[in-house]
Amino acid sequence: MKTSSGFKLVVAGSLLASGVWLLGRGGGDVDANKEAPAYADTLPGFDPSDSDVTPGEIVVDFADDIAPAAISSWEQRLGLHFVPVSQYSEHDRVYRAVVSPDRVSSDLDELRRAPGVEAAEENFIYAIPETELATTSVPAEELAAPTEGSQFPNDPRYGEQWHMRQIHMDEAWKAAQGEGVIVAVIDTGVSRVKDLAQTEFVPGWNFVDNNDKADDDHGHGTHVAGTIAQSTHNGVGVTGVAYKAKIMPIKVLSAQGSGTVAGIGEGIRWAADHGAKVINMSLGGRMSSPVLGKAVKYAHDKGVTVVCAAGNDGRGRVSYPAAYPGAIAVAATQKDEATTFYSNWGKQIDIAAPGGNTRNDATGGVLQNTLYAGKDDYFFFMGTSMASPHVAGVAALVVGAGVSDPDKVEQFLKDTARQPKVDATPPDYAEHYGAGIIDAAAAVRKAQLGQGGAEFGVAAGLAALVLLGLRRRNLLGHFGLGGAFALVLGASGLFFLPQLFGGSELPGMALLTRGIPAWDGTLLGAAGQGNPLFYSALLPIGLAVLGYGWRRARGVIAGLALGIAGHLLAQSALGTVDIRWMPFDSLWLALNGFLAAAIGYAVARK
Repeated sequence: MKTSSGFKLVVAGSLLASGVWLLGRGGGDVDANKEAPAYADTLPGFDPSDSDVTPGEIVVDFADDIAPAAISSWEQRLGLHFVPVSQYSEHDRVYRAVVSPDRVSSDLDELRRAPGVEAAEENFIYAIPETELATTSVPAEELAAPTEGSQFPNDPRYGEQWHMRQIHMDEAWKAAQGEGVIVAVIDTGVSRVKDLAQTEFVPGWNFVDNNDKADDDHGHGTHVAGTIAQSTHNGVGVTGVAYKAKIMPIKVLSAQGSGTVAGIGEGIRWAADHGAKVINMSLGGRMSSPVLGKAVKYAHDKGVTVVCAAGNDGRGRVSYPAAYPGAIAVAATQKDEATTFYSNWGKQIDIAAPGGNTRNDATGGVLQNTLYAGKDDYFFFMGTSMASPHVAGVAALVVGAGVSDPDKVEQFLKDTARQPKVDATPPDYAEHYGAGIIDAAAAVRKAQLGQGGAEFGVAAGLAALVLLGLRRRNLLGHFGLGGAFALVLGASGLFFLPQLFGGSELPGMALLTRGIPAWDGTLLGAAGQGNPLFYSALLPIGLAVLGYGWRRARGVIAGLALGIAGHLLAQSALGTVDIRWMPFDSLWLALNGFLAAAIGYAVARK
């Protein structure tokens, strides 16, 4: 009976510790203001006749499991020839077809009613707003004084990057750099300019020319990629937000800065299928596209945080894809923290970030290295396109800290956003700033200390309950120092170290400052985050089987099992980790947490 009641204490204590569930689930639906748009929804005040489309071309998104014979039957019935958007379209079942102009409407109506067709529409064209092409060059005598020596960061033109200081990057860099997180830049491509020399690239794809050469022939995409991950502290040029992240170049826009929703949608799916954990889209259009909306949902459901520019019309309408559920819509601020004259606003705005304004101040834009007008140089751009990658970069820092669920990433960014220095009162505040201006340092701090504290707290509570159930109150005497260290290692690691001392550059720091289940991202790469084998009771089971007969090892095994149990139960409550291939993440974590706790108790009682 003693054993049974002791075990019940463990279970009861675990349930009490998991009372942080409501706190972890708090904050509501991060996309509460975003309703899924119906086909052909338009933005307020927008004349659909102004929309650009590829003349006579439609795009059809069939169900992924539709049989090829069914597609062929529709070709014969309508007299069309469905052509894959890219060589990857056979997997996604996304096709385009040329239709006689007088039959576009009737063919689309028939396709939309067809079983196995998820979306059908004209192939709209999205583009980069012309205002974003405004660039400025500043005479050398007017440039900010360069930083010198080994001071961090030592990039000589960092002094001109007011936008990095606006989001508190100086403090955030001490604790996180986004190491290993793959960020897809869905844009005009990305070229390896001189200040991206130390930035790691992963393979991408060119959906304009349908090949693997996703270089930038415009300049916009490279500038955006620089804000996300410009090589930093290399004594050259400027800095990037998550400078240890990996850039995945996805070219969907041509040299003229435009592209079709078919290509953009395929780019989103490709990025999600090839390991991206964050997607940035500094592009948009005023027409809703079901094909594009489904692609955003596809990426979100695969655990990808999607960040989008809100648009540069300066009116109360958020462009697509930023307006879709599952996307983080970013408005633009300028040096004085007011929102800019061009930034779109509305109820779908989630957060604000520096986009710059070069109208009245030559150095008021966002400064990054790119290829522009045939030059590899440093240019000030302005636009919500420049605001979006600041948020994508901070999202990469949060993902790198172990928060892989996209809804939780968004919630962390919103919960830690700050109010601007300028006055902005309701109701206009939320529609112009969303939750506020993004604060990189606060977001990283919440990700590291909030999670680590919860994981350690639950594990410590479990250990205390086990000792109470065994009528033993001397924690170190029962487990020994090895068992106590194993408890910390399994639960949270020394999670507070980066915030206190920095030091994330030191070898092994990523492992030492996280609980063992969260080692998946370090050992397998960011694309391996949420691996169910790591987030399970597998390691405690294996150690218990192998080491149960070794008396001196029991304290360590018990401590490690209880630590891992604390980590899993805390994550079950917080919901910040997206467990791959598991439809019910929290249930998986809770069951494995209780199993690990039971193993810890069983080993400790011997």
